[in-house]
Amino acid sequence: MKTFSIFALLVGLLSIAPCEAADPFLTIEGQAGGLGTGQHIVFVTGEEYYRSEHGMSMFAQLMARHHGFRCTVLFAIDPASGLINPNRNNNIPGLSALDSADLMVIFARFRELPDADMKHIVDYVNAGKPVLGIRNATHAFRYSPQSTSLYKSWDWQSKEWPGGFGQQILGDTWIAHYGKFQQEATLAHVNVTQRNHPVLRGVADTIFCHTDVNSVERLGANDVVLFNAQVLSGLKPNDPPVTDNRKDTRMPFAWFKTYTAPSGKQGRSFTTTAGASLDWQSEDLRRLMVNVMLSLTGHEKEILPKTNVSFVDDYNPKPTGAISDAVWAAAKLTPASFAITTKPTVP
Repeated sequence: MKTFSIFALLVGLLSIAPCEAADPFLTIEGQAGGLGTGQHIVFVTGEEYYRSEHGMSMFAQLMARHHGFRCTVLFAIDPASGLINPNRNNNIPGLSALDSADLMVIFARFRELPDADMKHIVDYVNAGKPVLGIRNATHAFRYSPQSTSLYKSWDWQSKEWPGGFGQQILGDTWIAHYGKFQQEATLAHVNVTQRNHPVLRGVADTIFCHTDVNSVERLGANDVVLFNAQVLSGLKPNDPPVTDNRKDTRMPFAWFKTYTAPSGKQGRSFTTTAGASLDWQSEDLRRLMVNVMLSLTGHEKEILPKTNVSFVDDYNPKPTGAISDAVWAAAKLTPASFAITTKPTVP
């Protein structure tokens, strides 16, 4: 009996430990019976400022446990250490998960990925599948001048495919900060002409965001803007709007687009210029995002008057800002750090 017990223990350890140690991404299985049962959402992260690895892992937990989706979160990984480091712009392991994805949520900035990895993103878009872009996704890709990549036209400054992925698939590429970065927050106002849109069910007419307003100037006539952004004079919800020449301007903050992929196929995308991990503390913003994910995966008619967007685990976001390699290394974060109940210490 003792020998059998030891053998059983060893078998158990061998069946669990290698998987957890080897996976350079996070997968959370969906709770049975949810709307998303049998569907797969892939979150692609990799940017240096907004703690996308934390915010997107929170949404993966939420969509899996409350709504039944299988969720995979991909991270920028330092290949030398195996640790998360968004400063590494050329390594996001696990992009093959997009081959089985029903929705790609992308929150990346200035990535230059090997063609073999980038191909999974390109193939996904060329299939006309839905895309949800967050903040820096308007300039998700940047290629060096000497690059010979097959996908160099996806660059945010592309002239061959104007504005690259951001402008063509999401609606606009990077222009500028309209509000002052880390000094002026956002108050988003609902577009009253879209107040009855299904994804706005249970969402307030105004949403406060710590993230500053971005310039958005190239949306098409058929793009559907749900919220517009007003610049606040500070970083608190009760700070008044600015009083300078920007006071009457409201930039698009959240919108749907019907895109045409390089393949010629059409698909739906949604983009928001929100994105700081602090922003997701807003229940209304979380509800908007969850409702959008339900819409993009074919469940728009099933959106409830008040979708469940409660946190699955503790969520203690950190402020915006760049972090050095040394700090990321000291944090020792791996994809498994963002599993449910692990309570990561995010720098």
